[in-house]
Amino acid sequence: MESLTFSPSFSSPLRSLHRYLPISFPLVPAKTHHHFLKPKTLALTLTKSNLRIRFHSKSQSSMADTAITSGKGKLLVFDGDEDLTVSLAKYITDLSEKFVRERGAFTVVLSGGSLVKALRKLVESPYFDSIEWAKWHVFWADERVVPKDHADSNYKLAYDGFLSKVPILPGHIYAINESLSAEGAADDYETCIKQLVKTKVVDFSPTNGFPKFDLILLGMGPDGHIASLFPGHPLIKENKRWITFIKDSPKPPPERITFTFPVINSAANIAIVATGAGKADALHKALGTDQSSISLPIQMVSAEDGETAWFTDKEATSKL
Repeated sequence: MESLTFSPSFSSPLRSLHRYLPISFPLVPAKTHHHFLKPKTLALTLTKSNLRIRFHSKSQSSMADTAITSGKGKLLVFDGDEDLTVSLAKYITDLSEKFVRERGAFTVVLSGGSLVKALRKLVESPYFDSIEWAKWHVFWADERVVPKDHADSNYKLAYDGFLSKVPILPGHIYAINESLSAEGAADDYETCIKQLVKTKVVDFSPTNGFPKFDLILLGMGPDGHIASLFPGHPLIKENKRWITFIKDSPKPPPERITFTFPVINSAANIAIVATGAGKADALHKALGTDQSSISLPIQMVSAEDGETAWFTDKEATSKL
């Protein structure tokens, strides 16, 4: 059986948490980095429905409790917003280094809402200095069909809050053509991504024929929607198109484009950021023990051949 050494140092990949530990073994703390908090002890509980691994700090300033839930990925629960943003920045930085080394590029998909605010640590050291920004390629999982300078534009939100502060090549930022209709913008965006698959900028899943982005970053609405895939809407059943459109969004503005579930679930890595008490009900349906019915889009998120990480706080997970 394997033992697990958890190092919260900057160089240690967060994915080391995916290895399992015999219940009789202690956690062996490695040397820490000053950006991270003290090592934690490990408690493991095996239940009928899932395997949970939780870290507990000996102090009151624990960075996160961690659970690995069978079939749903890795759940990270943070005491505060600052700890979450630090951990998310490290997670993204580690993945960037991995894919740039392996593929020579890192394809990142953003969504709207509060997600962009959670990326703010990427513009600070040590993360900013460790990323090869010229190798990044940035996309949107969904976009509102409005001008790029419109207050509702996900592009504007990301540009003002993040993209304008990092040296990503302008040609590597793939926004929709907002001058087209919603249908035309979706077709155009799909054509763009298909060309990038042909040139091997975007990876490809031979098992299902869909693009395989290195990382898709998603927020979640209180109603359990992700991207522009809403509860009860016919679009959640779309399984042929890569990108599709919606003209009757239950949230304004009504016209949007969105990745479909086959593309989202084909990603090598999916990170979902969900914080606050308003997300507790949806998160309970997504990660709770009762999985007998699927009524929310968030419940349909599942990296088929990849990994899913949930970045949450205690309020959002209060009902788990």
